Amino acid sequence: MAVTATSTPYKLTPEQIEEFGREMDEIRQRVANDLGQADADYIRGIVKAQRAFEGAGRALFYLPPAWPLAVASLSISKILDNMEIGHNVMHGQYDWMGDPGLNSRMYEWDTVCPSEQWKYSHNYIHHTYTNILGKDRDVGYGILRMDEEQKWKPYYLGNPVYAFLLMTFFQWGVALHDFEVENIVSGKRSWKDTKHLHRGFVRKVRNQTLKDYVLFPALTGPLFPLTLAGNATANLIRNIWTFNIIFCGHFPAGVETFSEEEAENESRGAWYYRQLRGSSNITGSKLLHILSGNLSHQIEHHLFPDLPARRYPEIAPEVQALCEKYDLTYNTGPLHKQLGSVAAKIFRLALPPRGKKTAGPTEQDRTPEQVTGFPVPKVSVRDRVEETTVYSDDSDAVSNDRTAELVSA
Repeated sequence: MAVTATSTPYKLTPEQIEEFGREMDEIRQRVANDLGQADADYIRGIVKAQRAFEGAGRALFYLPPAWPLAVASLSISKILDNMEIGHNVMHGQYDWMGDPGLNSRMYEWDTVCPSEQWKYSHNYIHHTYTNILGKDRDVGYGILRMDEEQKWKPYYLGNPVYAFLLMTFFQWGVALHDFEVENIVSGKRSWKDTKHLHRGFVRKVRNQTLKDYVLFPALTGPLFPLTLAGNATANLIRNIWTFNIIFCGHFPAGVETFSEEEAENESRGAWYYRQLRGSSNITGSKLLHILSGNLSHQIEHHLFPDLPARRYPEIAPEVQALCEKYDLTYNTGPLHKQLGSVAAKIFRLALPPRGKKTAGPTEQDRTPEQVTGFPVPKVSVRDRVEETTVYSDDSDAVSNDRTAELVSA
């Protein structure tokens, strides 16, 4: 594990880790065997509630004095769709029902990120490589410094500003996640490398923006500006809520990160152990849990991502008991405490580490021109690639096949 100021070394022996994994498997299997009508009724009830809130919100836009109620109703609809329905359905939590409307391969949610791209970046990348630096791009989303192991640069002085902008436009940050825009800007990746994403992205953005900012506002006639503003406000509220819930589940004090070497060839028990140490929960009411998509139980979600999220509150005491048995930290706290911890980390990591020089480049960081004092002939990135890369006519096909395989896994 990449030890931070608030983390502790591994406490368990290899034998204990395997026993820990076996006990986690037992919890998962017991709940999976118990799934049935109550779970189906629950998610269908949430879908009905989401549609009712959306219908009420759309209708209330025809009554200008009710604009705040319309925005509130539409915001709740979007939050339910994204959190308790979309996120969980796309994890395959309800595939066992055989309902096409709740199938992970068919569901499309109310946000600009295409579901297929989300399932790759989130279900596969994030949940496989949770908190592994260099693999899990959710650690900082490519623009933030959220861990001491991330090398500080003057750019990170803007950490709080970048976090605010990401929160405000969170659905767009999620939609662009697969593009790795920061690597495109730095030259590590080209737009050609993202060609397979373009069609799905453009189609989803077009459909979503037409729905939110053209079609439904147009249906209200002369009230078009008010409806447009209402839809934009509902999207903003949803963005702020989802950003805060997600960050409180991943970045409060005590949440740990890991190196690629530490996670190499890890067993299932070690995977469970890493998920526990890299997550945090939020305590609160049943309403909070529903509106968070039960991601207020982020620990249980990372441990059992394909179990219906409504079961996480039931599972949590068993996970806590195992933590007590093995003397492990179960990171949890009220929303305001976790939010404060995340905010403090964002501001603290914007600053250079104490006691380390950051004023100028080290000998290793200096450019050839700085070291020699003479100009060095420039070689284009393309020239370097052509010198060092072995091309295969089937490389794109293999890459696309692998992506499809991982998404469907």
